[in-house]
Amino acid sequence: MKLLRHGSLGAEKPGLLHNDGTMRDLTGLVPDIGGAVLSDTGLAMLRGIDPESLPVVPKATRLGPCVAGTGKFICIGLNYSDHAAETGATVPPEPIIFMKATSAICGPNDPIIIPRGSEKTDWEVELAVIVGTRAKYVTEAEALNHVAGYAVTNDVSERAFQIERSGQWTKGKSCDNFGQLGPWLVTRDEVADPQNLPMWLKVNGKTYQDGSTRTMIYGVAHLVSYLSQFMTLHPGDVISTGTPPGVGLGQKPPHYLKPGDVVELGVQSLGRQRQDVITDLA
Repeated sequence: MKLLRHGSLGAEKPGLLHNDGTMRDLTGLVPDIGGAVLSDTGLAMLRGIDPESLPVVPKATRLGPCVAGTGKFICIGLNYSDHAAETGATVPPEPIIFMKATSAICGPNDPIIIPRGSEKTDWEVELAVIVGTRAKYVTEAEALNHVAGYAVTNDVSERAFQIERSGQWTKGKSCDNFGQLGPWLVTRDEVADPQNLPMWLKVNGKTYQDGSTRTMIYGVAHLVSYLSQFMTLHPGDVISTGTPPGVGLGQKPPHYLKPGDVVELGVQSLGRQRQDVITDLA
């Protein structure tokens, strides 16, 4: 099942993708794609609805982030062995955890906004894990039972803010529109193996990232279990699991985004995104 949120910014409504390719509206049946709706019980209820009975959402309607009520946007750094190699970093002995502000979350096709003073805005296609039920001190064997599903995310990063301005990575990861999420939340029953998903990213039609979740150092089950030892995970929390090689920082010489660029990215079975790169005029 592919769940989505549609409508204007701040007024998104719940919906789903019918197998005929049309978006269908769930308004009135669930409050949103979040909270208890993400539990196994909530998802089972949605599976029992006949999509043919639901209103069609116009094709041109904006897609919002595919999950609502995200309390934590947790990111994992240097979690692909080949990406660590391209940056010259040592493979971490434990997952590197940092946070992205939830105010960075936006729709899958919303623009990448280059923040004021930025000269090194970069791209990162990633597999996002959407937490479905509360997880605290869970084992790796039971970890995936707490996952509602998966989505595509672009962990947009400003490298100078992240690396050269001292302190933690968070300020280079949390600018507005630095967290495109969607188009769909694909429920975990439709993803046979989250550790075998090809993923890609293009800038202006040129492929920069062409990888797979196979090269993750720490897999999804390990990450959910690991994080739950330090913080309680709640429904709607997002775990962005790292990126394969091919980021702008890793190019020789480094290559960063500029206004007018177009970024396209996707993960197999989870959909694709497209973003125009614009300047922050605020």
